[in-house]
Amino acid sequence: MRRPFLKFPALLLAMSLSFVACNEDDDPYRNPANTDNTNSNATRYFSGVTENSKTTDIHQVSTRLEIPQLRGGANDLFIVHTVPTYGINYCMEYDCSLRAQRWSAFRWDSKTIAKAVTRTDAWLADPLIPSEYQTDQSDYSGSGYTRGHIVASEDRVYSQAANEQTFYYSNMHPQLYSFNTEGVWWDIENKLIRNRYCNFDINKTSYFCDTLYVVKGGTTGEGQYTWVKGRSNRLLCPKYFFVALLRKSSKDLTQGGYAAIGFWMEHKNNDSSYTAYNYTPYALSIKDLEAKTGLDFFCNLPDDIEKQVESNLVLSTWGLR
Repeated sequence: MRRPFLKFPALLLAMSLSFVACNEDDDPYRNPANTDNTNSNATRYFSGVTENSKTTDIHQVSTRLEIPQLRGGANDLFIVHTVPTYGINYCMEYDCSLRAQRWSAFRWDSKTIAKAVTRTDAWLADPLIPSEYQTDQSDYSGSGYTRGHIVASEDRVYSQAANEQTFYYSNMHPQLYSFNTEGVWWDIENKLIRNRYCNFDINKTSYFCDTLYVVKGGTTGEGQYTWVKGRSNRLLCPKYFFVALLRKSSKDLTQGGYAAIGFWMEHKNNDSSYTAYNYTPYALSIKDLEAKTGLDFFCNLPDDIEKQVESNLVLSTWGLR
């Protein structure tokens, strides 16, 4: 049963405040005239909270290309984590009734790809979520599951503050050890996305993309999760995990310069069916990933481009076959 509308007066962001852009990007905020399904046009109210007062227009942030369509339910929060040196670090939609996030979204570009710090292990409660709706270490104690990052620590090493924010418990889902540390989730995060797709060259002579837009998460829909029986017995555990990627490249101008791919993984320990570094069995189109997750990815693209990139999966574009 969903709870009545949550009211967090100390955290709600006034919608009338002006926006101060922090990112320099080829398309930092989009609200194209030829699209009818952007978050900026959503009619349902959603609560928005942000970690930095300079990021003031939560609706404007929701039109970034990496942000899926917001559900905007009475128990949902759209959370924006920012850092002074860059601006928006990553965003998420959080379901307070389940005490779990639906997804986290961020982007890699020539700035955020920098490797300036090492893992901080700064395990903390998320300052933007009231304590009664959060998970913490006590939920994981005795559960048999690891604290599985959604935005990985290594995804955000361009500044200490950015890395510390990846250790908020709101950015975790319980994950089986081999899935998290040496299985397909780990492989796709490390060997495929970071080592192959995060190839940015300042002179733009040899690179995979100008910007990589990333959405990651675990399933929280009906029938797509279980409850972990640890010390608290109140920790949601996804049955599946997913990744959605959108590439913007000025070297490949088909589909407006965009291409997309999804990955869908059953949450289980390694077995005989798992072959390291073989990612094709987990790849699917964004359209098919949307059918499995119930999420609408990359809804802020112009409609004609969105339809193309979500339906057209060219494995060779992503180094797969």
